Amino acid sequence: MFKPVNRYIEIILPTPPVAQTTSGIVLPDDFKPSEERYEIVTVVSCASDVRFQALAIPASKIVVERSMIEEITVNNEKINVILDNYVVGIINK
Repeated sequence: MFKPVNRYIEIILPTPPVAQTTSGIVLPDDFKPSEERYEIVTVVSCASDVRFQALAIPASKIVVERSMIEEITVNNEKINVILDNYVVGIINK
């Protein structure tokens, strides 16, 4: 089991939508639509020293800077993490 340390937060990224066109135009396989600068992600777990107590609640939704998300591989499992200083906001339910 993975446990983040040093102000890291383990997150789950939303599933990207399947690209479809209604016009019938075929897009190249390497085409990437423009991405937003920020992403809403779900908290899985966080280090004990994160600066926001609301992040200690699993399944919290937070807004992060997309370019700062790090993907690491641990025991052949891909895990996404981000430092707490790249959290832009917390979404309350």
